[in-house]
Formats: sequence, C-alpha cells, structure tokens
Amino acid sequence: MAQRTIQLDQEKLSCSICLQLLKHPVTIPCGHSYCMDCIKNYWDEKKTHSCPQCREIFTRRPVLVKNTMLAELVEDLKKAEHQTASSDHAYAGPGDVSCSGRKRKASESCLVCMASNCEHHLQPHYNVAPIKRHKIIKATSKLRENICPRHDEEMKIFCRTDQQCICCLCLMDEHKDHDTVSAAAERAEKQKRFGRNRQKFLQRIQEREKDVKMLHRRGEAINLSADKAFRECDKAFKDLISLIEKKSSEGKQKIRSKQNAEQNRVKELQEKIEQEIRDLRRRDTELQQLSLTEDHLHFLKNYSSLSHLSASTNVPTYNNVTLQYFEDVTASVSRTRDKVKALLSEEWPKISVGMTKADILLPQGEPKTRDDFLKYSCQITLDPNTAHTLLSLSDSNRKVTLMSRNQSYPSHPDKFLEWWQVLSREGLTGRCYWEVKCNGMVGVAVAYKDIGRRGTREECGFGLNEKSWALTLSDSGYEFKHNNIPTPIPGPQSSRIGVYLDHRAGTLSFYSITETVNLLHRVQTRFTQSLYVGLRLPQSAGHTAEVCELKKGINIK
Repeated sequence: MAQRTIQLDQEKLSCSICLQLLKHPVTIPCGHSYCMDCIKNYWDEKKTHSCPQCREIFTRRPVLVKNTMLAELVEDLKKAEHQTASSDHAYAGPGDVSCSGRKRKASESCLVCMASNCEHHLQPHYNVAPIKRHKIIKATSKLRENICPRHDEEMKIFCRTDQQCICCLCLMDEHKDHDTVSAAAERAEKQKRFGRNRQKFLQRIQEREKDVKMLHRRGEAINLSADKAFRECDKAFKDLISLIEKKSSEGKQKIRSKQNAEQNRVKELQEKIEQEIRDLRRRDTELQQLSLTEDHLHFLKNYSSLSHLSASTNVPTYNNVTLQYFEDVTASVSRTRDKVKALLSEEWPKISVGMTKADILLPQGEPKTRDDFLKYSCQITLDPNTAHTLLSLSDSNRKVTLMSRNQSYPSHPDKFLEWWQVLSREGLTGRCYWEVKCNGMVGVAVAYKDIGRRGTREECGFGLNEKSWALTLSDSGYEFKHNNIPTPIPGPQSSRIGVYLDHRAGTLSFYSITETVNLLHRVQTRFTQSLYVGLRLPQSAGHTAEVCELKKGINIK
C-alpha cells in the first residue's frame, strides 16, 4: 500500500508542462500547480495569461509565489524514493535502457509488449496470468528494431529467400511465395553452425601463430647467414688490401642492404599477420557475445557479418633464395680474391643481384618448338574424389564428360559440390607441360590443393580466387582469370590448349596448339604450393575435356 501511495503522489506532484517532479512549485488562481520556470516560459511564449490545463484566462498576469506545502511534499517524495531504490535500480543514465513507466533504469524487456521495465513495473509479468507467458529478456534498447517499418508489426518471421526478418503482413504481401520460417527456428539453425564457424576462427588463429613463428625463425636464419657472409667477405677483401678496398666496401653494403630489405619484408608480413590474429580474436569474442543474446533478430542481423571469414594474408613458403644470395656473394668474392687484377672487373658483376626481385628466379628460357615443350611433358590423371557428381571420368581417368544425371561416386571431402570441376591426382612442381583437348567452352586451370570445394563461387571456382589460374574458351576467343580479374584474349579458337609451367621461376603459359604453337597468355608470379591441373566444363551435358597423352614427335589430332 505504501508503494502505491508513493506512486500516486509522484504522478500528482508532476508538472503537466515538463512532466517532471515540480521544481519551485507555484499555484495559479485557478488552483493548478506548475514549476515556476515552466509557467513563466509558457506565458512568455503565448503572450497571454491562461492555464495550460483548464484554459482559464487571467486579465492580469498573476503574481507567482512558491507553494511551500507542495515543495515540502516533493522533497519528502524524493527522500522516500531514494530510500527504496537501490543503486542498481537508480534513474537511467547515459547508455542505460529507460523504464517505459518512468525514467528509471530498466532491468528487463518484454518481446510481446515491446517495452522495457524496472523491477517494480515488471511485477505484473510475474503475477498476472494473461501475461505470464510473455517472453522476457535482458533489457535492450533495440526493441524498436524488431518492428516492421512498413506495417508497425513485430517481425517474428525470417524470409530465407530474401535473407531478412519480416512481419505477418509482409508474409501476406511481397513475401507471399517465399521460403519462410519463424525467427526462432532460423536462429536455432544458425546456432548449430556457430560451433563450426568458431572452430574455423580458432583454427585460423593457430595457423597464423605458426606462420608468425616460422617467420621469426626465418628472420633469425637471415641474420645468421648475413653475418656469416659479412665476416667471410670482410676477410677476403682484407687479403686484397688496398687494391680491392673500394670493392670490399661495396660488397658489405650490398649484403647489409639485402639484409635490411629482407628483414623489413619479414617484419611487415609479421605485423600484418599479428594484426589479423588480433582481428580474429576480437571477432571471436563478438561471436561468443552474440551467441549469448536472447534477441533472435539481433542475432540474425549480426550473424552473417561476424561469421564471414575473410581471406587471410598469404605467407610465402620458405625457400633458400635469399640465403643463397649471401652464399653466392661469399663464393664470388672468394673467387675474385684468387684471380689477378685483369679478371677483377669481369668477376665483379656476378656479385650484383637485383634487390627488388631477389626472391623471384628468372625464367630459364621457355621452349620454342612443340618438340621442346614435349621434353617436359608429364603424366596427368584426374582424381575421381574431386569430381563433381555430374562429371563422368573415362580413358584411364584422363577424359571428363558432363552428364545429365549424377554419377555413383562415394562421398569425399575433396569433391566439388557447386561447380562442374575436377582436379588431377598429381601435384606439379618444377618444369611441366601438358595439353588439353576441349569440346565447348572448357576452363583449363591450375590450382592449389586447398582451394574451396563448397561455399561461394568465389571460394571454389577456378580463376575466381587467389588460389587458382584459369583460361576459358569463349565465343570471341579466350578469357583468362585469376582472383576474379578477367583478361580478354581475342583470336581464333583452338580445340587443343597447351600449358607450360615453370614452378620455381613462377611462370605459367597457355598456348593455342594448331600446326604451330601460339602463345595466348603468360603469368609471372610466385607459387607457394604444388599446383594441380583443373578442368571445368560448361553447363550443357555432353561437353568433354581430355588430358592428352603426349609423346615426342606425335601428330596433333
């Protein structure tokens, strides 16, 4: 009863202009009471002297005198509220959710009433039978986001067709024939994927941490090798005394410049990966927090953006090119030391190696004739474990055909699920050459083993990501793609495509094979893994692609 009395007094002791408890209360001749400043400002704006509630007009502006009794009642009410309200249920401050009944801090929100309440105003949800079943969650300021902006109805339905939350009226209108489920059901479905997605984040973090350790070890190896080369070169140049003193200084400067350049590259890459680790940990934390929310709609709106795993920074595989540079410098200087003055100028250029491309080996000279290419021909067979279920392999797994019905392959994690693609069994390194006989707009590609097998087209499609390179026959000629960047290649089509790979030099070349060998496109890059031959067929059944058996001197068929 006492609590109800305080609540009643609080309403009666509020100013009808500012809707807050009376401040310096005054009573005007009609008997209504207001804050002194509120009624003064009201009369100043209206230019008339009337009561805001009963509209009674006063001929002269009433003299305002503080109502002492009301002022004391207001003070008593404030003291009573201060005694009964704990610190956790104080008035809402910046960033707090306000109670719908008063400006108190709300403790929970009702998803049915679409209102937030403090513990006092929430009591009916525990005591009154009709509203006991309402869904109560922790107080949130985002209740309004659950209301349809068009129909002002709560959005309890999720449209899978348009990937958005809708209300019942939306379901009867523009989403009538769409695939829809309740928001709770969609939340439950995505919640099942949460564990798998988080595992991907944790796995990526572990991989990135291993990469950081590997880069750290590489930096130490660079330092040790550079220091050793510096000492040996210094000794060799001192043996030549004054004659090659200038060359000694140049040699040491080259080593230090290379060392600094390589260390800067390693440091920059290490910082990028460490930043990626921090970002992944932050997103992992956000995902965990999101999984704990009871608001389905808030979960659904934020799930996709948080669970999406962006592409990671490539870490070049470890090679000895940089370390070989220091050893080559030492060896070259040692040879120079033992030669006469006349040979010094001839041997010196062997020390000079370009700083900007030290890690990319120069091509060893591509073959010119088809017989030269055939010297590097390799045996390639297609892997049934990677073939899409609509692809049929024949001719000792060298030929692939697109069928109209699924083939009876056993399930395998390496199988392409979205694209009509297949990879070879053999991983390629070194210098390799092969030819593909095409029927239709076939895609001839090379890819890393870890290219995606399910998911978006960018993750799995040959040429649409950084893990694959693809040449596709088109109506107007050819089109090359890497990382989803197209390069049109005009010219007459040939049903036979030759591919030459120099893995160590980072060269990948595509040729049109007719009576002559014609270069279509060449790629100069740096391969960090073994490459696998890939074939992609067009959408029409019956199209084929075949990896040819090659022998020196064989006729082109």
